[in-house]
Amino acid sequence: MPDHQCRAAKLTTYCCNAIFDATSSQNLVGTSKFHPPAKTGRLHAFLDAPVRAAYKRLLPGYRERHLMTGPDQTSAQTSAAKSVPSGLDIALFTRPWVFIRGVPAMKFLPPEGPPEIAFAGRSNVGKSSLINALVGRKGLARTSNTPGRTQELNYFVPDGFSGKGDDLPPLALVDMPGYGYAQAPKEQVDEWTKLVFDYLKGRVTLKRVYVLIDARHGIKANDEEVLSLLDKAAVSYQIVLTKTDKIKAAGVPRLIEETLAKIRKRPAAFPAVLATSSEKAAGLEELRAAIIQCAEGK
Repeated sequence: MPDHQCRAAKLTTYCCNAIFDATSSQNLVGTSKFHPPAKTGRLHAFLDAPVRAAYKRLLPGYRERHLMTGPDQTSAQTSAAKSVPSGLDIALFTRPWVFIRGVPAMKFLPPEGPPEIAFAGRSNVGKSSLINALVGRKGLARTSNTPGRTQELNYFVPDGFSGKGDDLPPLALVDMPGYGYAQAPKEQVDEWTKLVFDYLKGRVTLKRVYVLIDARHGIKANDEEVLSLLDKAAVSYQIVLTKTDKIKAAGVPRLIEETLAKIRKRPAAFPAVLATSSEKAAGLEELRAAIIQCAEGK
């Protein structure tokens, strides 16, 4: 993406976060009453012409793409995902997926090519289960009752691509090491932390990190630390609630609102929260659509 478009996209996120703050008392974001302004006061005056032009194109559609948290979210996200070019659409998740490599250190990373979507979260938050549910493969990402089993960056891609020349997969999913496992040796935790931070700040093809939060516990202290790390690395991330089937259905909307309030002022956070259950297959279509849109740079 050209530099002026990147700057415009970042400004759009900033402005919509500010709008979210300004309207929070009335809870207008995600409703038909929400209308982003055409300009943003002092910020608009400092933009050069190419950024202003790109910004004007980005802002009008921002609510439809990213701020929808109401019942119309599913249909809008799904229809948007269906409009993307062939090779990178919702149907990608119906194909067979394969594990291609585990990365214990940066030197083992695959060459940069397709867009990458990473998943982060506390140990036992359900990362592997969610990845398996997304692609319909129970045994793709290893699941375990033992926290801390994922100790590398694990790469998964759709099958049927050689990886040579132009025959690259259109998307890669990355399962990151879980954090918050108290029994792991400090040296091991330090190695994981360094690997993750080096990956976050140095991977050009990384489009977004989905930070998984257990719906039974909400955002905890070590989750806050990871969100701060992502803010520092200027990596776009979005919160995904897992295991929503383990709490009362009436509590899910309230938990979404509470989570939105906690991330509202974080600069790299996407101002929308997705709620999922791998066991009940809830919220998976919304997450697939969000991943496709993000991989397309939308």
